[in-house]
Amino acid sequence: MSVEKVAVITAGGSGMGAESARRLAGDGYKVAILSSSGKGEALARELGGVGVTGSNQSNDDLKRLVEAAMKQWGRIDVLVNSAGHGPRAPLNEITDEQWRTGMDVYLMNVIRPVRLVTPIMQGQKKGAIVNISTAWVFEPSTMFPTSAVFRAGLAAYTKLFADTYAAENIRMNNVLPGWIDSLPATEERRESVPMKRYGTSAEVAATIAFLVSDGAGYITGQSLKVDGGLMRSV
Repeated sequence: MSVEKVAVITAGGSGMGAESARRLAGDGYKVAILSSSGKGEALARELGGVGVTGSNQSNDDLKRLVEAAMKQWGRIDVLVNSAGHGPRAPLNEITDEQWRTGMDVYLMNVIRPVRLVTPIMQGQKKGAIVNISTAWVFEPSTMFPTSAVFRAGLAAYTKLFADTYAAENIRMNNVLPGWIDSLPATEERRESVPMKRYGTSAEVAATIAFLVSDGAGYITGQSLKVDGGLMRSV
């Protein structure tokens, strides 16, 4: 009997998180989905998985998600970390509380579930983690200040994690989406992209599916742009 593959997706109720869950389920993964809206729980039922309604800012809710996956299938092969939206304001008008919220939304949303699944992946001697970040990590924009700051920190965390766990066959990478169809479209933004279009959540999900596959087994610690050529820094 073949071993089932299991993927855990946080903030998976809509957008790129939900599309990633659909793609991985289509690729044969059993899925466990967390979202604060209840949409993730409904999507999990639709896909034959398990869902938890809760926040990726809550260690208790994340523990419930991981425990549900382990109870149902006894393993976790993949973790996909998505995120909501953090505070936006002119740089020097962002309050201490808003900066702390930004850290919760864009950095701790990864650190918390990673602490839970890493021991499981160590026991399996294999695992793959992908974090949905942003194209503006290395070329920050004043439009998304808390995202840019804390996702730059996420890039550093990802490299540290990769260095620490690569020898145990546990990989972590980031995808850096640009203008994606889960966001409101404007002509100005579309024209700023060399491909002259928004990307799709399905394209981001397909990239994630590749990064967790055996075909990407030698890729870790990387931040991969999925932005239609928008960013040019190396």
